Amino acid sequence: MSLDDRKAEARKAAFAARKAAFDSRLPGQAGRLSEILAGYRGVATAGYMAIRTEIDPVAAMAEASAYGVVGVPVIEAAGQPLTFGVWEPNCEMTVGAFGALIPASGERMEPEILIVPLVAFSRAGGRLGYGGGFYDRTLEKLRAKRATMAIGFAFAAQEMADLPLEDTDQPLDLIVTEAEVITPG
Repeated sequence: MSLDDRKAEARKAAFAARKAAFDSRLPGQAGRLSEILAGYRGVATAGYMAIRTEIDPVAAMAEASAYGVVGVPVIEAAGQPLTFGVWEPNCEMTVGAFGALIPASGERMEPEILIVPLVAFSRAGGRLGYGGGFYDRTLEKLRAKRATMAIGFAFAAQEMADLPLEDTDQPLDLIVTEAEVITPG
Protein backbone atom coordinates (compact mmCIF):
# COMPACT_ATOMS: atom_id res chain seq x y z
CA MET A 1 0.00 0.00 0.00
CA SER A 2 1.39 3.42 -0.96
CA LEU A 3 2.06 6.16 1.59
CA ASP A 4 -0.81 8.21 0.09
CA ASP A 5 -3.16 5.25 0.49
CA ARG A 6 -2.02 4.71 4.08
CA LYS A 7 -2.58 8.40 4.83
CA ALA A 8 -6.07 8.31 3.27
CA GLU A 9 -6.95 5.24 5.34
CA ALA A 10 -5.57 6.82 8.54
CA ARG A 11 -7.50 10.06 7.87
CA LYS A 12 -10.75 8.15 7.37
CA ALA A 13 -10.35 6.34 10.71
CA ALA A 14 -9.22 9.51 12.50
CA PHE A 15 -12.13 11.60 11.18
CA ALA A 16 -14.57 8.98 12.48
CA ALA A 17 -12.89 8.96 15.91
CA ARG A 18 -12.84 12.78 16.00
CA LYS A 19 -16.53 13.01 15.11
CA ALA A 20 -17.46 10.57 17.88
CA ALA A 21 -15.38 12.59 20.39
CA PHE A 22 -16.90 15.85 19.14
CA ASP A 23 -20.45 14.48 19.45
CA SER A 24 -19.85 13.45 23.08
CA ARG A 25 -17.71 16.44 24.13
CA LEU A 26 -18.16 18.13 27.49
CA PRO A 27 -17.73 21.82 28.37
CA GLY A 28 -14.24 22.99 29.29
CA GLN A 29 -12.43 21.11 26.51
CA ALA A 30 -9.78 23.87 26.27
CA GLY A 31 -8.99 23.91 30.02
CA ARG A 32 -5.65 22.10 29.75
CA LEU A 33 -4.65 24.27 26.80
CA SER A 34 -5.35 27.38 28.92
CA GLU A 35 -3.14 25.96 31.68
CA ILE A 36 -0.25 25.43 29.26
CA LEU A 37 -0.60 28.88 27.66
CA ALA A 38 -0.67 30.53 31.12
CA GLY A 39 3.00 29.59 31.38
CA TYR A 40 3.74 31.63 28.25
CA ARG A 41 1.82 34.84 28.91
CA GLY A 42 2.79 37.63 26.57
CA VAL A 43 4.33 35.28 23.95
CA ALA A 44 2.86 35.80 20.46
CA THR A 45 0.47 32.88 19.97
CA ALA A 46 -1.65 31.70 17.06
CA GLY A 47 -4.63 29.41 17.42
CA TYR A 48 -7.33 28.59 14.92
CA MET A 49 -11.05 28.95 14.39
CA ALA A 50 -12.45 25.43 14.69
CA ILE A 51 -14.24 24.02 11.67
CA ARG A 52 -16.40 20.93 11.40
CA THR A 53 -15.56 18.55 14.28
CA GLU A 54 -12.24 20.10 15.42
CA ILE A 55 -11.72 20.67 19.13
CA ASP A 56 -12.24 24.38 19.84
CA PRO A 57 -9.31 26.41 21.27
CA VAL A 58 -11.13 29.79 21.36
CA ALA A 59 -11.59 29.89 25.17
CA ALA A 60 -7.82 29.43 25.66
CA MET A 61 -7.07 31.94 22.90
CA ALA A 62 -9.35 34.52 24.53
CA GLU A 63 -7.53 34.13 27.83
CA ALA A 64 -4.12 34.40 26.11
CA SER A 65 -5.23 37.56 24.29
CA ALA A 66 -5.50 39.37 27.64
CA TYR A 67 -1.70 39.10 27.96
CA GLY A 68 -0.34 39.28 24.41
CA VAL A 69 -1.07 39.21 20.70
CA VAL A 70 -3.03 36.24 19.35
CA GLY A 71 -3.57 35.36 15.73
CA VAL A 72 -5.42 32.91 13.53
CA PRO A 73 -4.23 31.36 10.25
CA VAL A 74 -4.93 32.93 6.90
CA ILE A 75 -4.48 30.86 3.75
CA GLU A 76 -2.95 33.17 1.15
CA ALA A 77 -2.56 30.58 -1.63
CA ALA A 78 -2.26 26.84 -2.19
CA GLY A 79 1.28 25.58 -1.66
CA GLN A 80 2.27 28.59 0.47
CA PRO A 81 2.91 28.95 4.22
CA LEU A 82 0.11 30.44 6.29
CA THR A 83 0.12 34.02 7.50
CA PHE A 84 -1.65 35.01 10.72
CA GLY A 85 -4.29 37.66 11.21
CA VAL A 86 -4.45 39.43 14.57
CA TRP A 87 -7.44 38.11 16.50
CA GLU A 88 -9.15 39.12 19.73
CA PRO A 89 -12.47 38.08 21.24
CA ASN A 90 -15.44 39.57 19.41
CA CYS A 91 -13.32 41.05 16.59
CA GLU A 92 -15.01 41.35 13.22
CA MET A 93 -14.48 38.18 11.20
CA THR A 94 -14.91 37.35 7.53
CA VAL A 95 -14.90 34.09 5.58
CA GLY A 96 -11.50 33.10 4.19
CA ALA A 97 -10.28 30.19 2.09
CA PHE A 98 -11.90 26.80 2.76
CA GLY A 99 -14.65 28.57 4.75
CA ALA A 100 -12.46 29.29 7.79
CA LEU A 101 -13.14 32.56 9.59
CA ILE A 102 -10.35 35.16 9.55
CA PRO A 103 -10.08 38.61 11.15
CA ALA A 104 -11.47 41.33 8.90
CA SER A 105 -8.84 43.91 9.90
CA GLY A 106 -6.09 42.41 7.75
CA GLU A 107 -3.45 43.17 10.44
CA ARG A 108 -0.80 40.42 10.60
CA MET A 109 1.36 38.94 13.38
CA GLU A 110 4.01 36.22 13.61
CA PRO A 111 3.59 33.57 16.32
CA GLU A 112 6.22 31.97 18.52
CA ILE A 113 3.64 29.45 19.73
CA LEU A 114 1.39 27.78 17.19
CA ILE A 115 -1.68 25.82 18.29
CA VAL A 116 -2.13 23.28 15.52
CA PRO A 117 -5.39 21.57 14.55
CA LEU A 118 -5.02 18.01 13.38
CA VAL A 119 -6.74 14.90 12.18
CA ALA A 120 -4.60 12.47 14.20
CA PHE A 121 -1.48 12.48 16.39
CA SER A 122 1.02 10.06 17.86
CA ARG A 123 2.65 10.22 21.30
CA ALA A 124 5.97 10.61 19.50
CA GLY A 125 4.84 14.04 18.22
CA GLY A 126 3.67 13.00 14.77
CA ARG A 127 0.74 14.84 13.23
CA LEU A 128 -1.59 13.91 10.44
CA GLY A 129 -3.29 16.95 8.93
CA TYR A 130 -5.72 17.45 6.09
CA GLY A 131 -3.08 16.89 3.41
CA GLY A 132 -2.48 20.44 2.17
CA GLY A 133 0.89 20.83 3.91
CA PHE A 134 0.05 24.34 5.16
CA TYR A 135 1.17 23.79 8.75
CA ASP A 136 4.31 21.85 7.76
CA ARG A 137 5.42 24.66 5.41
CA THR A 138 4.53 27.30 8.01
CA LEU A 139 6.38 25.60 10.88
CA GLU A 140 9.42 25.02 8.69
CA LYS A 141 9.48 28.73 7.77
CA LEU A 142 8.94 29.95 11.35
CA ARG A 143 11.47 27.51 12.84
CA ALA A 144 14.09 28.66 10.32
CA LYS A 145 13.83 32.14 11.92
CA ARG A 146 13.59 31.23 15.63
CA ALA A 147 12.38 28.61 18.05
CA THR A 148 8.67 28.07 17.48
CA MET A 149 6.60 25.76 19.67
CA ALA A 150 3.98 23.64 17.91
CA ILE A 151 1.18 22.53 20.24
CA GLY A 152 -1.13 19.94 18.72
CA PHE A 153 -4.65 20.35 20.09
CA ALA A 154 -6.98 17.39 19.68
CA PHE A 155 -9.44 15.08 21.32
CA ALA A 156 -7.73 12.14 23.05
CA ALA A 157 -9.64 9.83 20.67
CA GLN A 158 -7.56 11.18 17.77
CA GLU A 159 -4.41 9.39 18.97
CA MET A 160 -3.03 6.77 16.58
CA ALA A 161 -0.07 4.52 17.36
CA ASP A 162 1.25 4.23 13.81
CA LEU A 163 0.92 7.39 11.74
CA PRO A 164 2.11 7.36 8.13
CA LEU A 165 4.57 10.29 8.09
CA GLU A 166 6.89 11.91 5.57
CA ASP A 167 10.29 13.57 5.99
CA THR A 168 8.68 17.00 5.44
CA ASP A 169 6.21 16.55 8.33
CA GLN A 170 7.00 18.97 11.16
CA PRO A 171 6.89 17.43 14.65
CA LEU A 172 4.72 18.64 17.50
CA ASP A 173 6.50 19.87 20.63
CA LEU A 174 3.49 19.22 22.85
CA ILE A 175 0.09 17.59 22.45
CA VAL A 176 -2.85 18.81 24.48
CA THR A 177 -6.15 16.95 24.65
CA GLU A 178 -9.22 17.42 26.80
CA ALA A 179 -7.82 14.63 29.01
CA GLU A 180 -4.04 15.15 29.25
CA VAL A 181 -0.88 16.94 28.19
CA ILE A 182 1.60 14.78 26.26
CA THR A 183 5.29 15.64 25.91
CA PRO A 184 6.66 13.65 22.98
CA GLY A 185 9.71 11.67 24.00
